[in-house]
Amino acid sequence: MTSSPLAPEWLVHPSDADELPSAVWSRTARRAADGVVEIGGVSVTELVAQYGTPLYVVDEADARGRAREVRAAFDGAAAAAGTSAKVYYAGKAFLSVEVARWMEAEGLAIDTCTGGELTVALAAGVQPSHIGLHGNNKSLSEIDRAVSAGVGVIVIDSAVEIERVAAAALRHDRLQAVRLRVNSGVHAHTHDFLATAHEDQKFGVRLDQAAEYVAAIRSHPSLRFLGLHCHIGSQIFGSDGFAESAARLLEVHSALLAGGEVPELNLGGGFGIAYTAADDPTPIAELAARIVGTVTRECERLGIAVPVLAFEPGRAVIGPSGTALYEVGTVKDVLVGVPGGADGTESGSVDFVRRYVSVDGGMSDNARPALYGADYSVRLASRSSAADPALVRVAGKHCESGDIVVYADYLPGDVTPGDLLAVPATGAYCWSLSSNYNYVGRPAVVAVREGTSHVLIRRETEADLLARDAAFGGDR
Repeated sequence: MTSSPLAPEWLVHPSDADELPSAVWSRTARRAADGVVEIGGVSVTELVAQYGTPLYVVDEADARGRAREVRAAFDGAAAAAGTSAKVYYAGKAFLSVEVARWMEAEGLAIDTCTGGELTVALAAGVQPSHIGLHGNNKSLSEIDRAVSAGVGVIVIDSAVEIERVAAAALRHDRLQAVRLRVNSGVHAHTHDFLATAHEDQKFGVRLDQAAEYVAAIRSHPSLRFLGLHCHIGSQIFGSDGFAESAARLLEVHSALLAGGEVPELNLGGGFGIAYTAADDPTPIAELAARIVGTVTRECERLGIAVPVLAFEPGRAVIGPSGTALYEVGTVKDVLVGVPGGADGTESGSVDFVRRYVSVDGGMSDNARPALYGADYSVRLASRSSAADPALVRVAGKHCESGDIVVYADYLPGDVTPGDLLAVPATGAYCWSLSSNYNYVGRPAVVAVREGTSHVLIRRETEADLLARDAAFGGDR
């Protein structure tokens, strides 16, 4: 069979719609002899029977393994350059008390960007010195809590924060380490909403203002300046953007050394992962070697020592480790007219079928397709099938036409209500962006490992939603 003309160009018609491409799925995912998908040695039918749907499943061995690999990649590259690396897990990708513990156990610090994320990291027992706090609008209470807890570093994002952090540090009799977030002007090749190093955006300060801000930081005896911080975007393939950004930052870093120590340089995160079989992200070890190699060459050119290098991966650690499970509710074929026929040579239009498969979740548990037009893959998970593949669009249950989970993929043509679907690579920015839109409770998150499962975050119930409604008798 050939691909449907309704399919995007990158989507290849599969020879086997049951296959689980290794580049997209967590490393322990497999289809068992009975056709049911297993993750961490636990079948999805068993998971759904115990925890219901929608359900987020985190492969613990995969997540921890990727954390170790990221740590080893940057440690190795830094050691070859005669320096060391600090690797922070970007908690905004997905954070729970247990996941924070996994990350610290595997040698990663925790990057937080709100008081809530800081609270989770502290509740996990993460050493405060292994926690960073950043964000463009930290409240006075968030700053005070971070300083009093003894967090390792606070990222300064504006002039007013210099004074606020300095005052909090003085109040708590602490020497607070800080970084300054700057915009390198490098445009990562990514969605405009994800690129965060443009000059016209809310994060950080212009690179040519860095000297002025650093002088202000150094004027406060309660602050210690660690270095510059830059984040050029998210879901980035390749190293060119990171290399160019690092080169620009090091020019300023070198100049700042005249006024005092600048022991570190934080190059952020944003390393991409595969969401579909068409995606080809750079392996993390190769990425680390290329980025650190650029830093080394630039430092040699400038005649300065290679600083301690810091990085903040989130998606690259937890993204491939997560899988979302849904139950099919309805299946509906929709005729879509293609102007000029399938080959574009005929007049008029020809109708082709797009099969809408609706599931019991949607944009309340994964907002990325609606926010960014993000593509995902999907597989039939509760059984195998020899039916011919059919082009499908997996839709959510919400009252929005844009409520799409998977824009385009192929499922067996006999997909039917009651089937379970699995959407891989949903560990990052899915549950963490979830909402109660249409008064739908957020799904549970469970961890699986070596044939066992347990809850990381319990499912929200309708009673939970009503508990906040003051007219019903909730908290006032």
